[in-house]
Amino acid sequence: MLYPTAMILADKATRRHVLSARPDAPVSPDRPPERHSGAARRLAVAALRRLADTLEPAPRGSWSRPAA
Repeated sequence: MLYPTAMILADKATRRHVLSARPDAPVSPDRPPERHSGAARRLAVAALRRLADTLEPAPRGSWSRPAA
């Protein structure tokens, strides 16, 4: 059984979706990319590297471990 209300709502939603791709559709400008310092990334990399070395130590002579 078809419900007329569902058909009307589906038609409106389809029209709204299809018409949003028209060339004269409203456009919002792109935001400029945010600048991030590398400090947080370096801190995360160092923490993850220490965790990885703790969980799965590298074999002796591997390039990933500094020579002591």
